[in-house]
Order: sequence, then C-alpha cells, then structure tokens
Amino acid sequence: MPSIDLKTGMALFSSGFILIMDASIGLGKGKIMTVLALDAHHYLHNPGAAPSLQHVKCVAVCVADTWTGETIAELLEKVIIQIGVPLAYLKDGGTDLGKAIKLLRERGTPCLSIDDISHFVANLLKHEYQKHPLFDVFISTCGKVSKMLKQTILACLAPPKVSTKARFMNLHRLVEWASRILKHSPRGRAAKGSLLQKLRDCFDRLPECKTFINDFLLDVEPLMECQEILKNKGMNQTSFDECRPIINTIPNIYIRDGFMDWLERHLKMANTLGLHQSGMPISSDSIESLFGVAKRHGTGEIKDANRIAMRIPVLCGALTRQDAENVLRISVKEQQEWMGSSSSLIKQRRDVLKHSGCLEKISMDDARQDVELIAGSKSGQKLPANSNKTIAYGNNSDP
Repeated sequence: MPSIDLKTGMALFSSGFILIMDASIGLGKGKIMTVLALDAHHYLHNPGAAPSLQHVKCVAVCVADTWTGETIAELLEKVIIQIGVPLAYLKDGGTDLGKAIKLLRERGTPCLSIDDISHFVANLLKHEYQKHPLFDVFISTCGKVSKMLKQTILACLAPPKVSTKARFMNLHRLVEWASRILKHSPRGRAAKGSLLQKLRDCFDRLPECKTFINDFLLDVEPLMECQEILKNKGMNQTSFDECRPIINTIPNIYIRDGFMDWLERHLKMANTLGLHQSGMPISSDSIESLFGVAKRHGTGEIKDANRIAMRIPVLCGALTRQDAENVLRISVKEQQEWMGSSSSLIKQRRDVLKHSGCLEKISMDDARQDVELIAGSKSGQKLPANSNKTIAYGNNSDP
C-alpha cells in the first residue's frame, strides 16, 4: 500500500481544511465511515476544477456494525486530536452526521456545517415529486420498458439504471432519457414492422407520463445548471450572482425558494470562513466517487467492508513511484499479518463451505476487530513488523 505522508499532505492545507464525511451502505454487517480532508482554498489553487480524489487526503476510515451521532462524534474527536480542528464539515443530509456535529458543538468544538448541494437538491425534488400522481406510474413503466427493450435490436435505447436507494439523486437522468426517447416517436402512424413501431410497442404507459416528465425537467434543468457552476467554481459572490437569474426560471415556488435559501445561507458561510472570493467547496462528490471506486476494485465477488476499507486510503491523493516501490516491498506474509485481526466475509465463506467446514466458524471470525484507521493514531490495526511504515495509520511516527 502507498505511503500517506500526513505532514506533507496537511502542509498543503496550511490555510485551513474542510472535512468531508460519509458512511457507505451496509456491506455484510459493516458500514464504512470515511473522513476526507480537503484544502479549504481548493479553488484558489485549482480554478474552475471541482475537487476530485487526487485533491483529498483520507484521514480516517473505520468499519462498524452501525454508526450513530455519538460514535461519529467520537471518531471526529480522534481525528481532530491528530490533525487539528477543521474550518467546516461537508456532509449530506443524514441525521446521524448532523447529530455528530451538534454534539461536537456542545462539547466546545466550534464547527460550521456545509450541506452537500446534490443531496439538498435531491431532497427538494423528493419533497415535491414523490407524491406526484404520475411518479409511481413513471417509475414502474421505466422498469417495464427496460425489460421490453433489452434482448432486442433496440437494446441500445434501454433506460439508465437508477438505484432505488437515494433515487432522487439521479432521477433526472431517467427523466431526461424518457423525454428524449419520446421525441423519437412523432405523431402519425408507424409503418408495420418498422423500428418506430417496435419502439412504440415497448412504451407501455410512458406517453401518459409526459406531464410529469415536462414538469420535472422544467424544475430540474436550472438546478443542474447551477450545480455545475457551483461545483466547478465553489460558493462565492460571483457564482451566486451567476446562479440567481437561472434560479428565477424555476416554475415550482417551493423548489425555487428552497434553493435560493440554501444559496444565501452558504454564501453567508463562505463570508464567515473568508472563502467568499476563492470559493467555498459545497460538494461531497469526491467521497461518493471514492466509495464507488473502492467497491469495484480488489473486492472480489463478496463485498467485504473491511477489505474495502483497507483500500480506501490509497485511492486518495496522487500516487508516486515511491508508493509503487513500497507496495512491492510488502510480502504476502506481511499482508496476512496486517489483515489477520480483521473480520473477513471471504474467509468466513471459505471456512464454512469447504469440506468439513461448520457454521460456528462464522461467529468465531466475526468476533474479530473491524478495521479502524486514523491518521497518526495508535488505535486500530497493528502494523506488520517490517512494514517500512508504508501506511501512516496506526503509527504516531512520521510516515
């Protein structure tokens, strides 16, 4: 695994940093809580570029059966002891994350809370459209259309897959697809056996959803335009002024006023933090991307939370030749020593399904410690004896 030089990394954030935090969905019994540090003045050094994985440092990644406001606050206190107090926290709308920040305030740690723009927009849309009379019809119809299009000559026109969890985060992609596909069906009779007739045969009730599709796009397109501006420029007076006329085109008053209120609150916060000129980061896309990448690489068929958590730190920041050399020096024995104290779904499966395996081995292995890696801390996993300090976690020495 590559080295993570905490002192060098945080030197980039000498003028202050923002902590981005989130928990993954459950994987087995484990949920992965990750905390990333981002330079508060990111847009000053990277004008016009939204923060990506190469711009963040992973300062904590821990696995637990559940995460509550209390346990998240305890984790953040450990992080603060090692790297200092952040200028602000950037998070989604999760109640546990909000409670953790509230607890930190009550314990005397000053902290501002930035609400991730994508999650806030998704909640606005959910409030207005989840109870729309055509919403359920639209969702079920898209599923039916997808099944009918697949395995046909028109398979390339199948709708994009949208997760049922946090559905409104990406619902606009599905609605945009529906709008575009319907435009390929102009008025008039289709010739028998033509591609147009084949397409219409797969529409099911999609034409009945035109009102929902049109209303949704009128509201969401200005929001998407503003998100692109704010993610690439940050929240400052210039981006605020650029978004204001766009927001005024939103027909739905609840969405229009709600988003304007979010803008005004976060511009005030940017002024408080002194980021009103360079731009305040307002998106947690980097941590969402991190979870997505981590779940795809090196996890195998079983999505083991501890195995994924161990890889998360190395996916942040820019990799160097020295990182590669450090990896080559780690032996299989040292890897096994490193992971030996962690619960493993893959090992449990192997032990149970092999010849003479037994179910009781699941509870024995599950009693092992989950991964807890905190930058500069002695807590959590024990480093292999000959690790050459390739990971700055679990070690108070300089990496």
